[in-house]
Order: sequence, then C-alpha cells, then structure tokens
Amino acid sequence: MPTTLSGKRVAVLVSHGFEQVEMTSPRDALIRAGAIVEIVSPERGAVKGWKHTDWGESFTVDRPLETVEADDYDALVLPGGQMNPDTLRTNPQAVKLIRAFAAAHKPIAAICHAPWLLVEAGLVHGLRATSYASIRTDLINAGAHWQDAEVVEDRGIVTSRNPDDLPAFNRAMVLAIAASPVEVATTS
Repeated sequence: MPTTLSGKRVAVLVSHGFEQVEMTSPRDALIRAGAIVEIVSPERGAVKGWKHTDWGESFTVDRPLETVEADDYDALVLPGGQMNPDTLRTNPQAVKLIRAFAAAHKPIAAICHAPWLLVEAGLVHGLRATSYASIRTDLINAGAHWQDAEVVEDRGIVTSRNPDDLPAFNRAMVLAIAASPVEVATTS
C-alpha cells in the first residue's frame, strides 16, 4: 500500500486547549509523508496548545473554520485534549464539517478525547472505535463498539486512546489517507 501523500491536503481542526503533541506529531507525520497540512480553527490568528498540565505553544491558524468545506481537503485530523473537543462539539460549524467529511467518505483521524466530536456528529453508531478511557462510556452509549486498543480503524475513521499511541495512530492515519481514492484538485 502506498504511503506517499503527495498532493493530499489535510485539515487539522483545533480550538484552544488541544493536547499539543496530539496535533504536532500527526501533523509532522503527514508532512513527512508529503501531505499539505493546514490548521483550521474557529479561533482567529493563533490557537494555543495544552502541554500535559499547562498551556503550550501558539500555532498559526491557516484557515478560519467558517471558510472551510470538506471539499477543500482529502482528510481530517481531530487532536484531543479535554478542552479542545469539548469546545468544538458545541460549535455547529465544526460538527457540520466533520459530518461532511464522513458523508464524502474521506478519512477522519481522532485521538484521545476527540472521538467526542464523532459522537456529536452522530458517526459512532455501530462503529468500532477507541478513545481516552474516561470517554469510553460516552462512545458506548452512542452505539460504538469500543475497543481497548492503541489504534482502531473502521469505515475510514481512525481512532486512538492517548499520546502513547501516537506512533500507531500516525501509521494508521497515513495509510488510511494514502488508500483513500478521493483527492482534492489543487488550483495553482
């Protein structure tokens, strides 16, 4: 299976308080594989990460959420942390965007608490998935078949539990995006 993502465009959807390594590690893996990666956020200018127990670095927002459509990208990455998905799940534009990626059968990768967003978007019923242990019941109550595994892929949705799973998450994410037949036409 090819692992080159040359020509693939990937959106990373975040708000303030995303677990920093859950954004930077997948972003870097995607860039190494040749993808074009953009940070999408409802925040303007910059978005601030969370580094375990305190605020982390600020990252430039490449595209405001309200200007983005699923057609602009080949895949979507949803980093975790507690604050980030909790904020985004109450944002109708974020939920609509996630649903649009799923409807277009484009890969979605969600780690840690980010599967909350999949619950909010109504995407987990019957889905095999994993997540941070504390939201396991939320996924099960929404109809997911929760598994305690470092990475689970089902119906083009890749999920992982926590930062310890990032190597497996990144591999599965890159493979899912590489295998996806959908490719956004770029305009130059």
